[in-house]
Amino acid sequence: MQNPVIESLKSQKLLTDEQIEQALEAERETGWPLDKVLLSKGFVSEHDLLKAMASGLAIPYQENLTNTAVPDSFVNKVPVQFARNYYLVGVEQTNGTMRVATASPFDAYPMDDLASMLQMELEPVLAPRTEITSLINKAYKNKADIVEESVGDFADADMETLAESLGESEDILDVANKAPIIKLVNMLFFQALKMRASDIHLQPFEDRLQVRYRIDGILYDMESIPKKIQDAVTSRMKVMGKLDIAERRLPQDGRASLRLGDAEVDVRISSVPTNYGERLVMRLLDKTARLYELEEIGLIEGNLEMVDQFIHYNHGIIFVSGPTGSGKTTTLYSSLTRINSTKLNVMTIEDPIEYHLGGISQIQVNEKKGLTFASGLRSLLRQDPDIMMVGEVRDVETARIAIQAAQTGHLVFSTIHTNDAATVVTRLLDIGIEPYLVASSVIVCIAQRLVRRICKDCIEHHDPDADDLFRLKQLKIDPDELKDGKLVRGRGCGNCYGSGYAERLGIYEILPINDDVREHIVERHSASKIKRDAISQGFRTLRMDGSLKVKLGMTTPEEVLRVTQLDVM
Repeated sequence: MQNPVIESLKSQKLLTDEQIEQALEAERETGWPLDKVLLSKGFVSEHDLLKAMASGLAIPYQENLTNTAVPDSFVNKVPVQFARNYYLVGVEQTNGTMRVATASPFDAYPMDDLASMLQMELEPVLAPRTEITSLINKAYKNKADIVEESVGDFADADMETLAESLGESEDILDVANKAPIIKLVNMLFFQALKMRASDIHLQPFEDRLQVRYRIDGILYDMESIPKKIQDAVTSRMKVMGKLDIAERRLPQDGRASLRLGDAEVDVRISSVPTNYGERLVMRLLDKTARLYELEEIGLIEGNLEMVDQFIHYNHGIIFVSGPTGSGKTTTLYSSLTRINSTKLNVMTIEDPIEYHLGGISQIQVNEKKGLTFASGLRSLLRQDPDIMMVGEVRDVETARIAIQAAQTGHLVFSTIHTNDAATVVTRLLDIGIEPYLVASSVIVCIAQRLVRRICKDCIEHHDPDADDLFRLKQLKIDPDELKDGKLVRGRGCGNCYGSGYAERLGIYEILPINDDVREHIVERHSASKIKRDAISQGFRTLRMDGSLKVKLGMTTPEEVLRVTQLDVM
């Protein structure tokens, strides 16, 4: 008799006959459950497999467990390590029956053991591994901290065992039969990704190794790891990044690839020696993160129309400026996605490639092999491009080639590190580009910052107090301009981890290079003079754009003041 799950996958054309034969043969040879074989071979995604199992086995499928509460009897009777290893968690208890979320219903033995622990009937519900792990973490958080639990299992393990070989990408959900330190590191990565962290910091102190996550641009202290296992944790991180674990006196950089269920995550790992040991920072780049539309990133009231107009020009340079982590690349990707079509040859050269764009050729800078922004840009010009994106203009050579490309009929997007839009043109002059070339090739300069959005789940209106009125005065906002005279803030909830903010949006200043600005460039006027004249013609500065978003209830005065400085007036 045919397996109902196989039949369901086959009917949806998610499996070929050849793949079915391979899976069944592997099932016989390894003794693994069929679902584990299909996932390990990459024949189907976990989502498709769970849906097929739900259909074929008549078991409910619960794709999201966010608002689920784990019964106390499950937490009290089931060890957290058992729940994690087998991806089992109770989701409801009624009349002596426990509904249990599982990601692998064919693995019968763990369910039998669980029934013995709970002394009750079990009713399976299918759910993704990421959801189950997240719910387990939340349910057991008050009972046993993940660090204490891992340290409890840790015996001075041989460092060689930590340096076990890694595949192309490490599945951080696979914690069964792994060494305690590996489990701990995997759980730190998992927790960071679930909390939307962009960076993980491991900062050594005299008595501990402090874990810190950067969430929405702000660093938060998380777990403290005991000093005695600091070397083991840093060695494991360095092994993942293919760094030299024996070298502790020099800075090192590396990369790793992780899997979180079906999602692929790139990790850039940097280590530097400090007086209390090595300090590590991991930048997390989710390859599967969705691309944002221009309307979603904070472009409003005239700014959106201006950007949309300039990105449809057929030649010239568009510069986006701001400090590291201000969302410049996201703005460029949103623009490229907007104008990408089969009629255009769009190419990019980046360091690193942060998102993969469909239909666009992307080149990774490799300075060790001689592929720099400048040399790569020269090569791009020989590829008959219509539109080019250069990750960053760092030197005069790259700037000259970009200007040459713009003057020979190409549209060029790039980033540059300056504090505001007007300083972009003066920076180009300072590094040695002639004024007439800047005036004739640059079409618009965009500066941006990121502010945190008010959390939609706990948003509330309140009357401004004395501190609020002082901040509003700094932003030149009259309280009467607020809707009903009330300010908006986030109260703090589970979704925003009590901060009142969730996710971020951009604030922008957009400086079109019109005839007046070109005249300033040719005469080498200062950035402040260019900015003052632009303001008199309706130019909106970063702080002005932030003030507008405060009036619209998108962010708070504190956020705008945190990321902007006093405007030149």
